[in-house]
Amino acid sequence: MGTAVCEAVGADPGLELVAVVDPAHGGEKLGPSGLVAATGPEAMADAGAEVAVDFTVASAAQANAIWCADNGVHSVIGTTGFSPAVLAEMKARFEAGAANCVVAPNFAIGAVLMMRFAELAAPFFESVEIVELHHDGKVDAPSGTAILTAQRISEVLKDRAAKSGGPVSPSPAAGLGTRIARGTEAARGTEAARGTEAAPGVRVHSVRLRGLVAHQEVLFGTAGQTLTLRHDSMDRSSFMPGVLLAVKEVPHRPGLTVGLDALLGF
Repeated sequence: MGTAVCEAVGADPGLELVAVVDPAHGGEKLGPSGLVAATGPEAMADAGAEVAVDFTVASAAQANAIWCADNGVHSVIGTTGFSPAVLAEMKARFEAGAANCVVAPNFAIGAVLMMRFAELAAPFFESVEIVELHHDGKVDAPSGTAILTAQRISEVLKDRAAKSGGPVSPSPAAGLGTRIARGTEAARGTEAARGTEAAPGVRVHSVRLRGLVAHQEVLFGTAGQTLTLRHDSMDRSSFMPGVLLAVKEVPHRPGLTVGLDALLGF
């Protein structure tokens, strides 16, 4: 992802790539830019960077974000796996500092639209489950995209329940594993096979397989019909328009913004 981002930034006439930070390749010339990789974020200050783009791991991205907040460098983060507590700390840091931050679990515009379509569909179906599929090098599961999708669908279900006066009901399939596992000795482990309830009423199933990039299905069901929403990223180039949009917009988005929705106008 780092190489793809550098190439995209370098090819955009409105942007300039001024620094590359990669502790694993410090001192090496990376990519077509020919910039020598630094080992720490201080190189961004030395180069006069205005925006940093981070695709690392959660622990490193958290430390990098805090450095950016404290040093007045806007931050665009594509790393996933942040806990709510970490996001709250990052929000406080950026709100208190002179820089802004955009965190997006997925920079593919199609994936953002898929999440929005799922929110629109949720009130009309009785059950929903998510299947997310990624390359075998992805550490976190469920993916950040799947978790955010589940949370947004769950909020819709909560609003529907509040209007109807009833509780938020989990997907009927969510309880299926429990009933089978209790009923037969041979069915032990079925509940785990039903995925994880990433948000109330929404279960997520994760696949990690070599050859994949990033894929997600949201499956809705009700009496006599189903609806499947699917997005596929076949190449990392699919994320670059969203990354460039965030880089250009983050100076105008005070504090912490989660997701590309606001940048796309919905």
